[in-house]
Amino acid sequence: MRVLSQETGRLVVRTVAVPDPGDLLDRLPQPDVLAWIHQGAGLAGWGEAARVTLPAGEDRFTAGEKWLRSVFDPADVDDQVRVRGTGPVAFGSFTFDASSDGSVLIVPRTVLGRDGQGRAWLTSVSQGGAIPPTPPLLLGGPIPPDPPWAPDGGLGDLGGLRWRDGSLTAAQWGQAVAEAVRAIKAGRLRKVVLARDVFATAAEPIDARVLLRRLADRYPECFTFACDGMVGATPELLVRRTGRQVSALVLGGTLPRGTDPAQDEALGDELLASAKNTEEHAYAVASIRGGLGPLCDTLEVDPRPALLKFPNLQHLGTRIRGTLTQNGTQKSALALAAAVHPPAAVCGTPTATALELLRDLEHMDRERYAGPVGWVDAEGNGEWGIALRCAQLSGRTARLFAGCGIVAGSDPAAEIAETIVKLKPMRDALEG
Repeated sequence: MRVLSQETGRLVVRTVAVPDPGDLLDRLPQPDVLAWIHQGAGLAGWGEAARVTLPAGEDRFTAGEKWLRSVFDPADVDDQVRVRGTGPVAFGSFTFDASSDGSVLIVPRTVLGRDGQGRAWLTSVSQGGAIPPTPPLLLGGPIPPDPPWAPDGGLGDLGGLRWRDGSLTAAQWGQAVAEAVRAIKAGRLRKVVLARDVFATAAEPIDARVLLRRLADRYPECFTFACDGMVGATPELLVRRTGRQVSALVLGGTLPRGTDPAQDEALGDELLASAKNTEEHAYAVASIRGGLGPLCDTLEVDPRPALLKFPNLQHLGTRIRGTLTQNGTQKSALALAAAVHPPAAVCGTPTATALELLRDLEHMDRERYAGPVGWVDAEGNGEWGIALRCAQLSGRTARLFAGCGIVAGSDPAAEIAETIVKLKPMRDALEG
């Protein structure tokens, strides 16, 4: 495996406590940003102190871990806060398929963090022995109330977006769903997740900060993220590691929200009672349990799924919590994410058969869609989600994705409708 790595000297890292900056997204000074934010807490970064781009291969996670250790271990670290997310931190976004190039890990030059409970910190990173300075904005008292950019500017003046189909039209993708159902009924597999893409083109380069702002405001219960142009708000937490403690939030099974409280409640009851959706959800839970179980002394799985409501959708959700074994504690949050990827929630069951089928039916490279996205610190703590409800930005173009779990009871028309609802968060973020 040939790893493409930015040449770096030994990193010098300094983390200091700072006054609570308030909304992290309002502090971002440039469009090329890194972010992982949930209910106002999390990390936001900018600049690049170190970066690696990983080629295709089953060992891309292992190669990424090896690179991180080569960067983190020799670093000169002055961490005056010492909580998860302080000291050197890497943001990452990995490809869904091992056959795809483009997984990336980035150590930012500056990271601003807050825990949502009044504690905030700033990490500055430099190279070659120089002590990194603290940006003047964060010295000597409260941060000025006005952000350095217009939070809702940028996209409103683009004069409209042009939309086009991706690899398949909606009708063609519906035919792929029907073919998948036939394969499932023939006994080849039990579940497969099929995705499709659409493209939007703007008149001017798209500012990721605008999308992050809109997504975080509209979907605070989701994990709003940005890494190397991949921007979104995922509802699904693949794995969180805090010392020996690990947790995950597994989603599977979806219906839209109702137009009034009575309809919304009826749809929720329908989702909980749906054999098709509970079957889809059970496969997703089993895959995470199977990946984390061997690494944990204890693993607690909710006995039945709960109804999780988001502004546009409601999902079946199951929370998983565990305590790592002594051997398991040697695995970082990134290694744990690798252990459960690809989960049935975005691939299928059995994994190898589902992966082969979706490659045949989707007619596209997912790239980093549905792959792990998140962050990891030098102590191995971190959070990784599944890159869902997202778009890959490239200048004036955004590539949006949506997928659905297909089982024997799936109906192509209903699945097409579900992808339209799942595309809505990013469409609305782009259209304002």
